[in-house]
Amino acid sequence: MELVFWIGLFLIVYTYLGYGIVLYFLTRLKRLVTRSKHTREEEAAAVSYGDLPSCTIIVAAYNEAAVIGDKISNTLALQYPDGKLSYCFVTDGSTDGTPDIIREFPEIDLLHEDARNGKIAAVHRAMERVTTDIAVFTDANTLLNPAALVEICKHYADPTVGAVAGEKRVHAEASADASAAGEGFYWKYESALKRWDSELHTVVGSAGELFSIRRALYEPVPLDTVLDDFMISMRIAERGYRVVYEPGAYATEMASENVGEELKRKIRIAAGGIQSIVRLKRAPNPFADPVLAFQYISHRVLRWTLTPIMLVVVFIINAILHMGGAGMIYTWLFYGQVVFYLCALVGLLLERRALRAKLLFIPYYFCVMNYAVLAGMIRYFGSGQSAVWERSTRKAKQANGG
Repeated sequence: MELVFWIGLFLIVYTYLGYGIVLYFLTRLKRLVTRSKHTREEEAAAVSYGDLPSCTIIVAAYNEAAVIGDKISNTLALQYPDGKLSYCFVTDGSTDGTPDIIREFPEIDLLHEDARNGKIAAVHRAMERVTTDIAVFTDANTLLNPAALVEICKHYADPTVGAVAGEKRVHAEASADASAAGEGFYWKYESALKRWDSELHTVVGSAGELFSIRRALYEPVPLDTVLDDFMISMRIAERGYRVVYEPGAYATEMASENVGEELKRKIRIAAGGIQSIVRLKRAPNPFADPVLAFQYISHRVLRWTLTPIMLVVVFIINAILHMGGAGMIYTWLFYGQVVFYLCALVGLLLERRALRAKLLFIPYYFCVMNYAVLAGMIRYFGSGQSAVWERSTRKAKQANGG
């Protein structure tokens, strides 16, 4: 029992803290040995503005009339060489007038069908129209910084780069509730991990808010795919190409309206994560690409499988060992867990009363996130998860992408 406890505790600490520490030191070691980070940055920076590849920006929008005007204005204002940028918006299934708003802009190629078949079906249709070197995907409810496309596409001068992911930023007001404060903190940590992943070898998966691929490498994924952005980029990584992270290109969106909305989104992502693990055969294979396997298992697989389960197992075993008088170390660890979960409970109570205590929102969000993974497992292996995208309600005030 004690062995299971220590293995479980190690997995928890490694997943949420240890991997980041190991990754940090590995990237520093790589800099000393190869200096590759500086070389790649210099090569990317040396790409002249006029030599950037042709690019199409793709937006899949479902009933986004409330924000599509801002998205169009933001998209048309993006910096890029004249004649090298195209726009494609897909509004399949939208019934709130979103297509009518887009039709007012003739420079945008609008694709619309009355049937709602899911985001990946919309992306497939869009990719059939793309003739440019690069395809950039971004969500309708996010705004990009003006230089986002330039910062992304300069990396394609390196032939080993198959995809480039931008940074997701969550806008939270000073009076942010648990969903906003927790989500914002989580994405700051995720951004750091992605920077180090990219520097070491490759990013393991991209967020749909802003990512890009070489058109020639696009591989259609099954129409029931839940995390299409993750799967598309991972298929490229499995083929031996690097997925680069570029924090200089960022998409800003408002935090979820509340924890309930964030929980709904996290459960869907967790179910999609299990689906991805089942389908990605090469990524975890250390004989195919040992560094990719190390990154993928450490950063994704453990979070979506063993670690949330071990949180429950470790707490139960710790309680048994503590009550059985196994030693002071187990007593201190048990009470430490109790305090952490009590902080999460207090965070829940404060969130329900609209009171602000950001320090308590972090353990609360951590628990919500891991509960979502467990619920996602049940959904995937039980009733299943639809690939038709579900809109999560976001804060009313849209963030500025500049």
